[in-house]
Amino acid sequence: MGAIQNCFERREKKYLLTGEQYRAMRFGMAAYMKPDEHPRYSISNIYYDTEHYDLIRTSLEKPVYKEKLRLRSYGVPGSRDPVFVEIKKKYQHVVYKRRVTMQMQNAQRFLRGAQSGDGSQISREIDWFLRFYQPEPKVFIAYDREAYAAADGGQLRITFDTALRARSNDLDLRLGDHGVPLLPADCYLMEIKIPGAAPLWLARLLSDNEIFPTSFSKYGAYYKQFVLGGKSAEVKKEAVLSA
Repeated sequence: MGAIQNCFERREKKYLLTGEQYRAMRFGMAAYMKPDEHPRYSISNIYYDTEHYDLIRTSLEKPVYKEKLRLRSYGVPGSRDPVFVEIKKKYQHVVYKRRVTMQMQNAQRFLRGAQSGDGSQISREIDWFLRFYQPEPKVFIAYDREAYAAADGGQLRITFDTALRARSNDLDLRLGDHGVPLLPADCYLMEIKIPGAAPLWLARLLSDNEIFPTSFSKYGAYYKQFVLGGKSAEVKKEAVLSA
């Protein structure tokens, strides 16, 4: 993924697109955006929450401030591969993401309280979060991402996520990235990430194609469908732990 960045501060807007809108975005932004250094990859996450899902229930109420904890990898990791323990906070529409990098096996110990962090400020923040909420792994969510960066070197970034999938069992990143669908097959989740206002060309492109922001949350979609909705998100194991 290029150089590892452990702190982010930016505005993020999400949009649910049809296949036609996705193709219109790709065509309209071609003169302004270029494929990222790593343009296509899969992302796997395990979201942590309290026993009674207090964090996601609070988040869905759209408070001024909200936060979540997740364990993230790019692709399916082995026990010694690097993964990210992340706290993601949102305050007045600005997203703050802070994370530490660890080997997969050490990250699991850290999240269980069986191992200390690296002593950094971020690891101390995560440690406080763990002590305060006493969270546990609740759901695995993965998706395939297509990423674009500003052609002029600016900080604008646009991503398209597809094949959103989840499972409520086998909550270990090493057990593969399979799951049950969260969205229809021809649906794209677009995220626009930028420190400030969107450029005029982008605003026009969104307006011309009737693309409007949504408050869609991947974890929230899982919670509504499989916790409140009572559907099953358990799937058969398709991988074994890597060495």
